[in-house]
Amino acid sequence: MVKPRPDDLLKIDNFVCFALYSAGHAFTRLYKPLLEPLGLTYPQYLVMAVLWEKDDRPVGEIGEKLLLESSTLTPLLKRLEAAGLVRRTRDRDDERVVRIQLTPKGAALKEKAISIPQAIGCSTSLSIPEVMKLTDDIKALRKKLLDAQMA
Repeated sequence: MVKPRPDDLLKIDNFVCFALYSAGHAFTRLYKPLLEPLGLTYPQYLVMAVLWEKDDRPVGEIGEKLLLESSTLTPLLKRLEAAGLVRRTRDRDDERVVRIQLTPKGAALKEKAISIPQAIGCSTSLSIPEVMKLTDDIKALRKKLLDAQMA
């Protein structure tokens, strides 16, 4: 491998952060037509996926899982509630905690969403093992970046 010159490191095509950022945008654009029939945006889909995995979660737990601040998550949850997909309630033991539960309509939406991951997977032309390896590599990079913020 040829050692890059210092100014090569400032070329946008050599930024790993830009590669990930632009790939994220490409994924969002790919999801859009798949999510429109469900009436969901990509961030709303992520919240629903977290709730389909495990229902009745505190807002803070959803935020931790999705790495979202409360100020970003709360408007999302309010829109999902207005659409009749989730219900927000106060925790019985701690009134400060807001819990999110799927409504029957929100739970039923899972069946309509079940084909979305496969459709996305087909678009990447990657095998399941390749997708799993790439996902693991990106999660390891994310952990390193988060750990560096704590240092």
